[in-house]
Amino acid sequence: MRLFAISDLHVSYPANRAIVRALPRREGDWLIVAGDVAARIADIAWALDELVARFARVIWVPGNHELWSPEGEPSTGRYGTLVELCRERDVLTPEDPFPVWRGESGPVLLVPLFVPYDHTLRPPHVPPEMVLEWARRSGVNPVDVSAIDPSPHATVGDWCAERLRISEERIVGALARIADGPIPTVLINHFPLRADLIRLVRIFRFGPWCGTRSTERWARRFGAKVVVHGHLHMPATDWRGAVRYEEVSLGYPRERKADRSPISYLREILPGAIDPPRPRGPQWK
Repeated sequence: MRLFAISDLHVSYPANRAIVRALPRREGDWLIVAGDVAARIADIAWALDELVARFARVIWVPGNHELWSPEGEPSTGRYGTLVELCRERDVLTPEDPFPVWRGESGPVLLVPLFVPYDHTLRPPHVPPEMVLEWARRSGVNPVDVSAIDPSPHATVGDWCAERLRISEERIVGALARIADGPIPTVLINHFPLRADLIRLVRIFRFGPWCGTRSTERWARRFGAKVVVHGHLHMPATDWRGAVRYEEVSLGYPRERKADRSPISYLREILPGAIDPPRPRGPQWK
């Protein structure tokens, strides 16, 4: 029994759709889908149907593309729609009880999260109200600004604050309810939980749309064995102490230099190597 992960499927692209369609059946294994399946609900439904037919259990968390919403439809409502779409397919979401994965290395609590961004990942000299103008000066103009409607929250940052509170309460409660005491966790979020994993050399000023500083210590605080994320389109394995960080994005077709076997895009999260190497820098995938 293995636990795999992938993110940023972007199945509106025919080449990415073909990769999903070509994935083999792994009926004894579980799959984490760490956001950005697609922007259109019909495409998201298609991809989830394909994946639940191939894996014993699928776990989904939202990315920013899933939250892009037509004018007049709040993204908060769209998130609720997507949670229901997942539940119709028995796909677990951040709103469901956290499952325990019982593999050969022992039980692990899988923690799907929806924690977006709050623009705290900006340089200290940039005031929050100036972050968009600062980004645009270098040609960075995130689609999220016009495509995500966080109402009834005033800003996505306010929505992020609410999601931080909800997520913390749920993790603490879930760990407290485990009868045999705390067990390791796998934290799963679309956006990276640490700022030092964001290496956007060419689009540095996109950083404020990549997460929040409030999750920097969550891995240690919540006993994480592995942290899974996407969003950056820079697939890699990183180590911070004893915690393995996996950026698992498939990304856009133009970002891939060569064709690979579809299954090679799935990252094995657990059980993983018994005594893996822990290089100082990222292991690019």
